[in-house]
Amino acid sequence: MTITKVGVVGCGAISDIYLKNLTNTFDNTCVKAVCDLDSEKTDKAVKKYNIENIFTLKQMLADDEIKIIVNLTTPKSHYSICKMALEAGKHVYVEKPLCVEFEEGLELVSIAEEHGLLIGAAPDTFLGAGIQTCIDLINGERIGVPTSVTAFMMCPGHESWHPDPEFYYEKGGGPMFDMGPYYLTALVNMLGPVESVAGMTGMAFEERTITSKKKNGKKVEVEVPTHINGILKFKNGAIGNIITSFDVFGHNLPRIEVHGTKGSLSVPDPNTFGGPVKLKSMRNEWEDIVIELPYSENSRGLGVSDMVNALEENRINKANGRIALHVLELMHGFHWAADTGKNYELTTTF
Repeated sequence: MTITKVGVVGCGAISDIYLKNLTNTFDNTCVKAVCDLDSEKTDKAVKKYNIENIFTLKQMLADDEIKIIVNLTTPKSHYSICKMALEAGKHVYVEKPLCVEFEEGLELVSIAEEHGLLIGAAPDTFLGAGIQTCIDLINGERIGVPTSVTAFMMCPGHESWHPDPEFYYEKGGGPMFDMGPYYLTALVNMLGPVESVAGMTGMAFEERTITSKKKNGKKVEVEVPTHINGILKFKNGAIGNIITSFDVFGHNLPRIEVHGTKGSLSVPDPNTFGGPVKLKSMRNEWEDIVIELPYSENSRGLGVSDMVNALEENRINKANGRIALHVLELMHGFHWAADTGKNYELTTTF
């Protein structure tokens, strides 16, 4: 088995689980270097995970041993860093979303394909045991022909716990661009590409107050909608509803449910890798499905490990750029539909 060396750009909150898995969980990856503008973060990372180097981005892109760049920066930096990495001949895996602007996403995927490089994006949670079990059940026609799906991600926002929550309320943030990728990636991997969407948006608060310790009391201007209702028409004929919100203090709605001509499926939180999975066949009671597939634990970075395997097997990676681009267009489509009062017709597929 080939062990592929990767470089991790960005040592913020999400990097800890990536570094843990890329250094200790997956046996085909090795983190050669980390990079961040904050030296305190890089110092902590190399000590905790016994990483050999702290590089500048320029050093990382010039290192011939590093084959994959893992971009864990905030969304506004995704495009520029991914583009530099691709132009340096590196394969790229980036945290969600692929980037902020749809046109930038098109460019990144185009550059990768033109240069014979792989590009991938989070989330890779759909590769986990929970949603893969759901995919198997749907493909096995346990709920018949899928006809509808509902998805709900609603919370009061992240300013009470995140140390640097400002970007959640800037362009490229908001509940759809922050959490929508988890839900939409799960939906399209279960039901296939989307044909068109409609949407409405709202904003409960024009200003937020940070209450987490680091920046307690700081005021944040909200630049993006914080409540998005979307309707999806899948190419297979199924109809979907999705709500993502930072304006809800509590609810009893499910994460995701898929309904078909023979039953219904309760899908686990797409921000996790495991279960539970529940199935209701016709008029029978809900039953718990035993999950036997691997990766029920927090396996962030699984998409990077699969990219390594894809390079060896000369295939496309599973958490690939075409899926991420379709999800990016969906998120923009909901906002465009809300702004114009018209349905948005998707131009991408996978």
